[in-house]
Amino acid sequence: MLVKTASQTLAGQLAARLGERIQTGLLAPGARLPSVRQCAQQQGVSPSTVVAAYDQLLAQGWVEARKNRGFYIRNRSVAQINTGSIAIKSVTGNPAAAQAGHGFEAEHMPVNATALIRGMFHRGSDKPQPGLGAFPPDWLETGFLSAAVRRVTSGAQLQAISLQYGEPAGDMGLRSALAARLSTLAIPASVQQIITTVGATHALDIVSRTLLRAGDCVMVEEPGWAIEFARLDALGMHILPVPRGPDGPDLAVMARYCELHQPKLFVSVSVLHNPTGYCLSPGSAYRLLQLANQYDFHIAEDDTYSHLAPEHATRLSALDGLQRTIYVSGFSKILAPGWRIGYLAAPTSLYERLLDTKLLATLTTPALLEKALAWCIDQGQLRRHAEKVRARLDLARGRSVKLALTAGCTFAAPPTGLFGWVDTGVDTDLLAQRMLDLGYLLAPGSLFHANRQPGTLMRINFCTTQDAAFWQVFESVRASL
Repeated sequence: MLVKTASQTLAGQLAARLGERIQTGLLAPGARLPSVRQCAQQQGVSPSTVVAAYDQLLAQGWVEARKNRGFYIRNRSVAQINTGSIAIKSVTGNPAAAQAGHGFEAEHMPVNATALIRGMFHRGSDKPQPGLGAFPPDWLETGFLSAAVRRVTSGAQLQAISLQYGEPAGDMGLRSALAARLSTLAIPASVQQIITTVGATHALDIVSRTLLRAGDCVMVEEPGWAIEFARLDALGMHILPVPRGPDGPDLAVMARYCELHQPKLFVSVSVLHNPTGYCLSPGSAYRLLQLANQYDFHIAEDDTYSHLAPEHATRLSALDGLQRTIYVSGFSKILAPGWRIGYLAAPTSLYERLLDTKLLATLTTPALLEKALAWCIDQGQLRRHAEKVRARLDLARGRSVKLALTAGCTFAAPPTGLFGWVDTGVDTDLLAQRMLDLGYLLAPGSLFHANRQPGTLMRINFCTTQDAAFWQVFESVRASL
């Protein structure tokens, strides 16, 4: 609660609190602040205090007043708050896509990628965070990680590993283990097609920097992760969002993009799509690969949640045999986020170019942790750990879904995987603001769209929404909106 002090007024404290949330991306550009009356009730202050705080934010350039509509977070320029920029122009020539709100031409609208990252992982309280983008740390605790590190650093091994650079493509033992892992997914990748990276995000960045040049067009699924939108935009690419449905991307929209813009790359999450949980159907996968061959573009297949999905799930890289596809995955979600180990498996024709890009950015990747991970895989420790996490997640999902439905929510997509795509019936940007005051960080649907338009959807983490107390608070706040 706000408490007046000799050094700072209540209005000053409120303005500082809201200003910090704007800077860190917890309040998104374009979002509407609560009305003066609502804010006064929420913060336990007088309406005049709220008016004074909003006036301060207005003077500082953080918000703008719209006549008869209230106060809105401003879209600020690169010079003002160091944002990246993306946007989508209204559709022309395709009524179906126009109805869906997806454009065939790219222009610019501010989005702050680093603020989104900080916001999504901000820990404002010790309560379970519904908007968390990963497993809680206690879900990943194991006894074998320390054993693996001890094993690879025993005797003279530590000096041998530490006093020289590792192999450019990554530790040979780990790449062999990864090739065996990919064979269980029917992806034909040899050791000479695999490159280790500093997490899956680094792998996607290597692909982008190798295949694209500033001004190129890139197709990305929407809803999707805004960090990918902003990362590509920071490289000077034009973002072409493709609506993602239950069976896969909207192929008609993709075909139209190809005709107009000749995109060089499509970034896709085929299995357990974030945030919907959708999995690609075989029919859509086949037609998508036909489209890639017809219009000569590559596909970066992000399989970040591969350890949570069935091995038989449809993957483009398996159907394509790594011809036009580049497979990307990692271990941050399932095992060791702090180890930052990811990898890519690529067509032989692109391998040396991709490796050159890695060398220019990082030279090599840490051999010590790669060797430790290879031991975890070879000994079956990772497989058994993943099985336990999946079983625990199944139980958590069941409890979370029951609580969400009881709270009056509906699921916009069948609940599966780590995340649920939930329709709350209210503006989730406003809901997120109010819940943040109470210690809960939400992931409103606007985070997963290129233009960050307010809506009623939000993504929930099934691990962190099993608490009935959260849903009781949620219902109370939603009713007040």
